[in-house]
Amino acid sequence: MRKWMMLFAWIVCTGSLMAQSTITSPDAFLGYTVGSRFTRHHQIVDYFKLIAKERPDWVTIVPYGTTNEGRELLVAIIANPANHQQLEEIRKNNLRLTGLLKDNVAPVSNNVPPILWLSYNVHGNEAASSEAAMLTLYTLLKPDNKEAQEWLQHEIIIMDPCINPDGRDRYINWYNSVVGTHMNVDVQSREHMEPWPGGRTNHYNFDLNRDWAWQTQIETQQRLKLYQQWMPQVHVDYHEQGFNEPYYFAPAAEPYHEVITKWQRDFQVLIGKNNASYFDKNGWLYFTKERFDLFYPSYGDTYPLYNGAIGMTFEQGGIRAGLGVINDDGDTLTLRDRVMHHFTTGISTVQVSASQHQQLIDNFKKYYENNNNAANTMYKTYVVSSNDQNKINAVKQLLDNNKIEYGILDGNYKGYYYATHTIEDVKLQKYQLAVTMYQPKSSLARVLFEPKSTLFDSATYDITAWSIPYSYGLDAYAINEKIVLKQYPETVTVSNIPNSNYGYIIPYQSFNAAKLLAYLISNKVKVRVTARPITYNNITYPDGTLLVLKTSNDNVNWVSLVQQAATKFNIIPVPVNTGMMQKGPDFGSSDINVVNTPKVALITGEQSSATDAGEVWNYFDQALQYPVTLLNAIDVYRLNLSAYNVIIIPDGYYRVFNDKAVAEKFKTFVQSGGKLITLQNATAIVGTNVFGLKLKAQKFDDTIALNKLPVYDQQGRDRLSFSIPGSIYSVQLDNTNPLAYGYDKTFYTLKQNLDVYDFVTDGWNVGTIANNNYVAGFVGNNVKDKIKNGVLFGTQSVGKGVYVFMADDPIFRMFWENGKLMLSNAIFMVN
Repeated sequence: MRKWMMLFAWIVCTGSLMAQSTITSPDAFLGYTVGSRFTRHHQIVDYFKLIAKERPDWVTIVPYGTTNEGRELLVAIIANPANHQQLEEIRKNNLRLTGLLKDNVAPVSNNVPPILWLSYNVHGNEAASSEAAMLTLYTLLKPDNKEAQEWLQHEIIIMDPCINPDGRDRYINWYNSVVGTHMNVDVQSREHMEPWPGGRTNHYNFDLNRDWAWQTQIETQQRLKLYQQWMPQVHVDYHEQGFNEPYYFAPAAEPYHEVITKWQRDFQVLIGKNNASYFDKNGWLYFTKERFDLFYPSYGDTYPLYNGAIGMTFEQGGIRAGLGVINDDGDTLTLRDRVMHHFTTGISTVQVSASQHQQLIDNFKKYYENNNNAANTMYKTYVVSSNDQNKINAVKQLLDNNKIEYGILDGNYKGYYYATHTIEDVKLQKYQLAVTMYQPKSSLARVLFEPKSTLFDSATYDITAWSIPYSYGLDAYAINEKIVLKQYPETVTVSNIPNSNYGYIIPYQSFNAAKLLAYLISNKVKVRVTARPITYNNITYPDGTLLVLKTSNDNVNWVSLVQQAATKFNIIPVPVNTGMMQKGPDFGSSDINVVNTPKVALITGEQSSATDAGEVWNYFDQALQYPVTLLNAIDVYRLNLSAYNVIIIPDGYYRVFNDKAVAEKFKTFVQSGGKLITLQNATAIVGTNVFGLKLKAQKFDDTIALNKLPVYDQQGRDRLSFSIPGSIYSVQLDNTNPLAYGYDKTFYTLKQNLDVYDFVTDGWNVGTIANNNYVAGFVGNNVKDKIKNGVLFGTQSVGKGVYVFMADDPIFRMFWENGKLMLSNAIFMVN
């Protein structure tokens, strides 16, 4: 230990990385000292590949994908030569310990190396960690580093040098374009004023550190495939925070989800103490047990924790710091400082993991034994059902991505019914999927499915409710019994669709139907929609059912296109030979309307929320696959809005609407026949200032009893009583309105604000909220009873056009699956 301290002090305190060795140092490769400049992603990749060539018996490079912009994603797997030759067997044995690999080979748990996974630079403008990754790689593989060789006898290390290359290069290319010959440490200098959207997010402005469980983004999807193949015992996620903060490392803050074990908590403390010993020696400041909690399941620390690992976030102060900045303490924080702090915690974690290698394996094995026996979970089985196969398929895909096992339920049971919050007989719709807690991934499955997660401390960093049955819009039950599930049947896909000489009825019940609609319109097929139910061949189809008829489609091969779309999106069209219905309007009725072709623009850029604008962009580009034009908010003064017939304004803080000319321009757009859709705070700004929406008056009791006067050091907690970080509420839908086509009468929304609007008298109150609509998640005591008796989703006719307003985000982080159809309805259906 003392010898390591001496070596460590030499590396950290002298900053010399040019000692004699047979491998190339980062400084020699780059031509500058690490931390004196920012390094572009391709150079980091090249350095990792170079070291793999120089130490082929110690390191293997595994490419695992590319980003949206074509940058390479890879990991380096580091092991001593003996373990390096057995990497595949070590990997398989690790999966046997979990029960995920069922090959009838008994797992070995003695003298096998645990796996430590280090993930760098998930937020692109938190750029110090990828620089530290190069130093860490070099230090671990130096031939004269006997300490590292000792550690590598006892562990395998997987290093992902940059999770978010697109964001990193966006930030670095910008910074290099504005910095002078010498850095400017004045915080007001432009090199510390990163422009919109910043480098934090990926190409679509998604926060990849909120996407681990949901896997909506290509970077996450590719990385998690590899992660599931290894299932590490320890995972570190490297970040930066505001430059006035010192360094944060585990143990984490409360709340912890109750599935996190005592062992996982204790090991965080062990790591934290070792980190602290090095920071104390160097006089570096740090904090623990504050701010960064372990609850929301889709972080780079919680997701590994819910998969049996020791998941940790390490946060260096540094956002906006550039190469150097003077902080509030009057100290100059440099990139080099930040790099060395991250390097230090990385080496410290390697050291502790090696010294605790057998304990890591033993407790990892125990964790999965408990999982496979459904220990410490009240509900033993969850079941979801729907009358639409595609809604079940969406959950199935999520479970497949997370290696959660499932089957189907057979028999009669009672369970907690999500819709009524009572114990009832289980009644399943046509299609179902059941998940047992007697499986390797039961902890993760429980976190994702349980109706309400227990929150022991309300001071949490993110949303507090996400349950799959609510976010995916499914009927669901949680059952106390252990049930042996039947094998999930092979999914039957649509094929061999009959020809028709007249037309097709196309059911409209899921987002897949909306994608089909977008596909047909993009291919110039004229689609109609029913405004009232129709009955054909004794089957009744509800409002919103799609029709494709020979009429008006002579210029395209409409039969072939319907067949292609139906096969692609797994929807069974019904061929018809007449326009006369048994009940409801015939096809020539005024209640059968043509769906107009939307020409869509999205307001984005400065003043919009980068993540929310990016979310809608991703929705069009990747999910709906329908064209959208991105318009900068600050350019709306000079833009020709008449080039579009649909404009979407996502969440943001739009100062441009303080200009009466801009407000009038958008009002004129709608009056002239356009459709304007606003989300969240855009509704609060545009809806109230331009279209007369009224937020419900929120009255708070401002009298304070003497024994309840605020206490200074509790001011943060006092504010919690007025907060709603993300909770689920039920919304009553008028599903005869085009905005709610394809839905049942209840929609579950994620509320992150107090916004509820007075009922409109000059439009349609499509999604309303009553007195007791709270479902799950934390809501402050002072606001819980304020979210009631109003409208959240609605429409207003304005002149020849229509204004669609949404108080909440229906497609939150692209995992709120059940809201995707509503946004599509706003785009295509509402007239």
